[in-house]
Amino acid sequence: MKLRNRILIGFIMVILISQLLFALTLYVLNQYQVHKNPPVLQEVQTSDQTDTAEEKEYQITLSEPVFRKVPFQLKLMTRDLFLVTTIVLLLASTVTGFWIYSGISVPVNRLRKAAKNIQEGNLDFKIEDAGTGEFSELSRDFEEMRLRLKESADEKLLLDKENKELISNISHDLKTPLTAIKGYVEGIMDGVADTPEKIDRYMKTIYSKTNEMDSLINELTFYAKIGTNRIPYNFSRLNVLEYFQDCTDEIGLDLETRGIRLDSDLRVGKDVQVIADGEEIRRVINNIIANAVKYMNKENPRIEIRVHEEGDFIQVEIEDNGKGIDKKELPYIFDRFYRTDLSRNSSTGGSGIGLSIVRKILEDHGGRVWASSTFGEGTTIYFVLRKYQEVIVS
Repeated sequence: MKLRNRILIGFIMVILISQLLFALTLYVLNQYQVHKNPPVLQEVQTSDQTDTAEEKEYQITLSEPVFRKVPFQLKLMTRDLFLVTTIVLLLASTVTGFWIYSGISVPVNRLRKAAKNIQEGNLDFKIEDAGTGEFSELSRDFEEMRLRLKESADEKLLLDKENKELISNISHDLKTPLTAIKGYVEGIMDGVADTPEKIDRYMKTIYSKTNEMDSLINELTFYAKIGTNRIPYNFSRLNVLEYFQDCTDEIGLDLETRGIRLDSDLRVGKDVQVIADGEEIRRVINNIIANAVKYMNKENPRIEIRVHEEGDFIQVEIEDNGKGIDKKELPYIFDRFYRTDLSRNSSTGGSGIGLSIVRKILEDHGGRVWASSTFGEGTTIYFVLRKYQEVIVS
């Protein structure tokens, strides 16, 4: 019951009881007067002063009020009634006050205890909700606040854990190419690379390792932007066919130097367009292909890019013939810091945020990404983007 109703009912009870007691007092006084002063018969003789009984007339009159005769008894009765009335009113007020107080103190104490727990950092409790009054609504709001605080605290713990893991991953992955660069530079300085061919090979390796470091630093920088939702997108209309032809040409040259064949199958209309940030979509494609190359284990490595139309969307499929992903790991590959290679050997490396960046960029573009894989045969990653369609206003 609401506090307002409790107070209103309580005072109505006090007023009604007082009125009833007052009415009862008046009724008792009236009954006392009637019983102590009954009507009496007085003899009144007629004017002719006859002595016969038949000719006598009688008149009923009331005698004087008894309270004039017995004021002491009336005082005693009034005192007793006053004392009884006072006691009853005090009892009624006490009971009513306790009822109202219990309706306030119990939920207030419960909320005070909850506030103390929150102040001490303890969020593993539940605020009981009973009734439908104002304090029940306040308890529900308090419970919702506790749940949000707990969720925020859990997210902070998870974020701290992920940041520590990121620092560990980046430290490990930066140390590996740095060690290699240091070794090759020392080899050149000590004269180990004593032929132009060796020096050229050493320099190419150093260049490759510095590119790995640059890629890791770029991933870390982009991840920091994701955490603050400050990715500087530059959206524009892109012709899908021309854009993916340029991408496949550029990526094909890079993969060719690694001995990986790139095939493409672009089945889209010449006029199909999307609204997207070309640089960030290129980052998506590069991250997916880099992940495929990282886990490539076939003698004849191959990657194929397919683009085709699906209703109001264009669908991109990037398939590789690598070692594949186990079914139990497949749902988690787009999570931050998730790595299927738990051993973290130097041949795979990686910070574990490449595919999570892919998902973030595509979600910000209004698209989505998913994957299918057969362990030992290869993996296909799919993503879709909505087509650009002009709205004709009539």
